[in-house]
Amino acid sequence: MSSLTAALYGALIVYLGGWFLGHWTGNFSLLLFILTVVTLVYWLAERMRFKPAREAAAAALEQQDTARRAELAKMGIDKVDGDVQEARARLLMQPWWLDWTAGLFPVILVVFVLRSFLFEPFKIPSGSMIPTLLVGDLILVNKYHYGVRLPVINKKIIANNDPQRGDVMVFRYPVDPRQDYIKRVVGIPGDEVTYVNQTLSINGQKVATVAKGEFYDEDSLRYSPQFSEKLGAVEHHILVDPRRQAYYGPEPKGFPMADNCRYTAEGVSCKVPAGHYFMMGDNRDNSQDSRFWGFVPDEHIVGKAFFVWMNFGNLGRIGPFH
Repeated sequence: MSSLTAALYGALIVYLGGWFLGHWTGNFSLLLFILTVVTLVYWLAERMRFKPAREAAAAALEQQDTARRAELAKMGIDKVDGDVQEARARLLMQPWWLDWTAGLFPVILVVFVLRSFLFEPFKIPSGSMIPTLLVGDLILVNKYHYGVRLPVINKKIIANNDPQRGDVMVFRYPVDPRQDYIKRVVGIPGDEVTYVNQTLSINGQKVATVAKGEFYDEDSLRYSPQFSEKLGAVEHHILVDPRRQAYYGPEPKGFPMADNCRYTAEGVSCKVPAGHYFMMGDNRDNSQDSRFWGFVPDEHIVGKAFFVWMNFGNLGRIGPFH
């Protein structure tokens, strides 16, 4: 078993190393599920086989020592050298391969349950959600707000709240579901979302914005015009820079249900289909979002982002956000 455990740890190190070096894309949910199952098997084996075997060996050692002392006592020998307590402790000691598998099961199980059904941490990797979220923000995502889903397969088993306009949502990237993206919900099923000449309209109504001065991005060392925008009940800030207006092009896009969208050189207008959502970044001119790769299906939803729990470069970032 020690050789098998060493081989499993070797495979884990290779997998994590390749993931870290970018040789392949990892799936942490699947990895955590596998670790939970494997350590559970070791934990059950420890409780049902290995621990009882060690206890039986320790009991047999004590019985042998007691019998030996009784025989010597019959011969008038009362003082007997040797103490079996150290040997007994060694027999009862858990070997390393159980200590690093069965011993970790409770911890891994707690992490798996918390991460799968309650809260999951994420790190913001890009500037698409500036100024709401900055690169390096470590955030928490509420996993049950939009319903309880089975881990790994992401199958919803208990419904809860539906996504609303203005929510900041984490979801699996439709182009590559192995990646998680974070954007703001702009359009819900049935909405007609139009973004033309850097102006957002929903169902024919222009979304009002109020100028809030300029935002200084410390990473790019650049100032950008900042505005306040209200989607649903959520008021938040966005960046819109006339100097960086995107080109959309009239050519058709290749994402599912792309025929729900109409493109011109100035922008795009999309009818959000049932069971899907239209997502946009708050950094409107620096965000790859639904304008370019389409709608997010309900089965790709991960959870609602709501709290910055750490930013090592700026502790003032800690707190809730909209």
